[in-house]
Amino acid sequence: MLDLQRGKRSPIECSGYCSASVRLPLDADEDCALEALMGLAREWGRAVLLPVDDASAMFVDDNADALAGAFLVPRGPRGLARRLADKREMHALCLEHGVATPLAAFPEREQDLDRDATSIGLPVVLKRIDASRPSTLPTPNVRVAHDRRELLTAFHAMRSPEGGNVMLQEHIPTSPRGDWMFNGYFDSQSCCRAAFTGLKLRQAPPEAGATSLGVCQANDALERQTVGLMAAIGYRGPLDVDYRLDPRDGRYKLLDVNPRIGASFRLFVGADGTDVLRAMYLDLTGQRLPTIEQRNGRRWLVEPQDLRSSLSHRRGGELTVGGWLRSLSGIEETAWWSRDDPWPFFAMLAQLLVGRLRRFGRGLWGASSARKAPR
Repeated sequence: MLDLQRGKRSPIECSGYCSASVRLPLDADEDCALEALMGLAREWGRAVLLPVDDASAMFVDDNADALAGAFLVPRGPRGLARRLADKREMHALCLEHGVATPLAAFPEREQDLDRDATSIGLPVVLKRIDASRPSTLPTPNVRVAHDRRELLTAFHAMRSPEGGNVMLQEHIPTSPRGDWMFNGYFDSQSCCRAAFTGLKLRQAPPEAGATSLGVCQANDALERQTVGLMAAIGYRGPLDVDYRLDPRDGRYKLLDVNPRIGASFRLFVGADGTDVLRAMYLDLTGQRLPTIEQRNGRRWLVEPQDLRSSLSHRRGGELTVGGWLRSLSGIEETAWWSRDDPWPFFAMLAQLLVGRLRRFGRGLWGASSARKAPR
């Protein structure tokens, strides 16, 4: 395994399964990243190339011709990964193919923001359209605004310095067993060779975040809807899709498409141990891919994120201590802790601790400076 990083050190580099890491400068351009990858291919030979976020998925899509000779990568229609990762394009694809999705608007200026928010209604979800473009301020890619103040704050933080890049999306009311996921792998003929569905039991942040506690649960209707859409557009490769069941009309509405491996892919493991990543590896290397049977009831946890999410639900009166303990029953795997590879877990804890100490120190410095300021 190779970890190609920008900037700070990643806990993944401490894994016993990480053979090497390459850290690019934060301001590295596409040419620099491409040369680094080609250099690795020349040194190590042809390997499977796996994007893990939207920016890298779009990078691989944009440079598919150059990378295909050096790496094993799924080759889909040119530009499709970028269309799916781009929130505006993804919304248009859903409308084009008749897939239910929340109302959306794409304000460019503050004047547009008030009009669009009034049209959609509050609360409203704000998302960065293209996560590879910079935002004005450091901010999550997804935020929920409950009033105009939160709306303005999120919009001005998330918009690109060049303008725009913010999507307003209708906030679908939450409901029990309402947040669903699809994980799958599609081969060179856009045939789905691995398909899993599951529920988000908790997410971080609680209203619109990544899965922190999930459970495998078969959902044939959701699987058919996703496989049908991907076959229609000719998608190939690993896929991670988020849905929310709208209690107002009973339809599963597509929220996000990630044209890459999902952060929660290890929740979805077949009875024989095959997950989406292994399915892709076997297919790209010409090996036999077994028939995969989903294991309903399997639970997976992201330790620090789920603790924060649980505390938030506890403060809101939505989760009791007993309910929290019961929710942990049946967890088979966690995101960070592994008995045979513990060092990434400890490195993650150390990184969290250092981050908290730095924030605490900045708070003390700010309070001290305020006291010393002339009045």
